[in-house]
Amino acid sequence: MLPLLEVDDLFAGYGRIRVLNGVSLKVQPGSITALLGSNGAGKTTLMRTIVGLIQSDRGQILHEGRPIQRLPPQQRVEMGIVLVPEGRQVFSDFTVKENLKLGAFVPRARERMSTTLDEMYGLFPRLAERRRQAARTMSGGEQQMLALARGLMSRPGLLMLDEPSLGLAPVITAQLFQVIQQIRASGVTIFIVEQNVQTTLQIADHAYVLDQGKVVLQGPGTTLANEPGIRAAYLGI
Repeated sequence: MLPLLEVDDLFAGYGRIRVLNGVSLKVQPGSITALLGSNGAGKTTLMRTIVGLIQSDRGQILHEGRPIQRLPPQQRVEMGIVLVPEGRQVFSDFTVKENLKLGAFVPRARERMSTTLDEMYGLFPRLAERRRQAARTMSGGEQQMLALARGLMSRPGLLMLDEPSLGLAPVITAQLFQVIQQIRASGVTIFIVEQNVQTTLQIADHAYVLDQGKVVLQGPGTTLANEPGIRAAYLGI
């Protein structure tokens, strides 16, 4: 099966600071694929490079077999590649509905905005209740749900999540992971960076471990979760 996303020997960084040092990985259609590693391993840099916010120095990014590393970010979104960044980054003074509508900025998504709004309110009932409420008045968990729904408003084929449970209470985190599995069940492929390693590995079809800008380990999520040596050496659990 042709991967939905393939990263091949990718090098990238910030100016003279090299962060990614030959990363290669694949994300299969319909899967949940996890990217794990310690702080500073290069996880967020990889996510930002895939969506075009950082230009790669070398290597390829393939979407359905097509090289996209030279395409602008908005064209990658139009192709269905969407990043929900770390820290939620909702528009605090805008209402829930206004935030959601901003997620449907590409032409393909604008055409179906009304339908997608209804779908988001069905997936996130709390957002439906608070559609006229300013985002800054919501809890951290509610803002994370809003950020996730805003990403889905662009109708992605590949949804990339960077630390979605960061700062959330355990009960909210559990709800979040249930929603992520619902999103995958709807046909959206998930690529997730997450500090909640154990829970992530339980839902991931495949996982990669990044260390110093390189993939040092990969395998089925449950396999990595159940290997004590791997857990201690690379995952801190």
